[in-house]
Formats: sequence, structure tokens, C-alpha cells
Amino acid sequence: MASIQIRKYRDDDAEAVKEMFTLGMSEHVPSSFMHLLKQPLTQMVLMCLFCALTTSSKSFLLPILAITLFLAGARQLVVYMFNRYIDHSLSEDLNNISESYLEQKNSCFWVAESDGRVVGSVACLPAKQVAGCLELKRMSVRRSHRGMGIAKSLCRTVADFTRERGFPAVVLYTSVVQTDAQKLYEHMGYEKIREFVIPELIAKITNFTLIEYRLDLQKDGKRD
Repeated sequence: MASIQIRKYRDDDAEAVKEMFTLGMSEHVPSSFMHLLKQPLTQMVLMCLFCALTTSSKSFLLPILAITLFLAGARQLVVYMFNRYIDHSLSEDLNNISESYLEQKNSCFWVAESDGRVVGSVACLPAKQVAGCLELKRMSVRRSHRGMGIAKSLCRTVADFTRERGFPAVVLYTSVVQTDAQKLYEHMGYEKIREFVIPELIAKITNFTLIEYRLDLQKDGKRD
């Protein structure tokens, strides 16, 4: 197994981090589309559309074509939602990682390196929505290097950084479709605090839910 080194971000890591983030977020498009199809509103629209067109056209061809177009449009809506988030992130904190994290108080950005290649990343900074805590952000591991404990090591790095600076807890936000991430965080001792829908029209239409997790460091124990 290749050795993994967790180190602070350097400016020459920028392109690798951005590529890894973009690919990682794009992976969630299929699961997000399936999440949309499972919503009662989506199923009701599909059923009403099929029944109305079947009744009016006396044929199955038109309703099948209409549903196919509807599903294609729904998938494009999900793609648009993710692309907009990726573009926003790349133009905000990921546009200048050193300025956003390394030059700010109680903030940091780390990468996991294997054989000279960046294969993972994580960051933390003071949480905006939970006073007195740090927030874990930008967790990502390349698909080719998953299952090697890299994500767990990155989680521990953030917890150690938070503890060293005297903060009582780490918080983070992940989406309802990121089930592997949820399992990881719960294994690392994070507790689910609440679920909420992003207050944007597209998120409300798709019922795209975020989950807030919290790791209280006072009762955080050693984990594998």
C-alpha cells in the first residue's frame, strides 16, 4: 500500500484540489436524480402527465415521449444545480485557498498526498451558523484512493486542529444523497443534529436536504 502523507496545502496544489472537488461533486448527480424521482410531487406529476396524455391521445406513444422528455429535463435540472454549486465554490473560497484558509485565524486547509499526487483534501474554518465551533469543509478523496482510511485521517486532522485551538466541537454539513459521507462521519463520532432544505427554489422543488453533524470533542474517543 502506498504511503499517505497529510500536509498543509501549497499553492501548487490548486489545480489538483479543484479537479478533485469538481469530480467528487459531479459523482452525486445520479443519486440526486434518483432522489428527485422518489419525491411524491415528482411521481404525482409523472402520473398525471401520463394519464392526461393517454386519455387525450388514445395512444401510448405520446405519453411515453412526454415522460421521457420530462425525465431528461429533470436530470438537466439536477446537473444545473450541481454545476452552479461547483462554479460558485470555484469562484469563492477555492479560487484562492491560501487567502481563504491559511491566512485566516483558526482556519486551515490540508491535502493527502500519495506518491507525489494529491488524493484527498479537507479544510476547516470558524462556523458561521454555530458560534464558537469550527466547521469541516471541502472533504474529498479521489475515487481511486477510497477505502484506504484517508478520509478518516483527514477527519482526525480537523478534530486535532480544533482541539488544539480550544474549540469545543466541529460541525459540518452534508447532503441527503451523500450516504457514504454520512456513514463515515457517524463512524467518526459525529452526531446528526438536524435536517433542512436549502432555502432556494430549485432545492425546494427537488426537496434537496442538507444534514448538520456535530462532533463534541469533550466526549470524542479514539476510533479506527
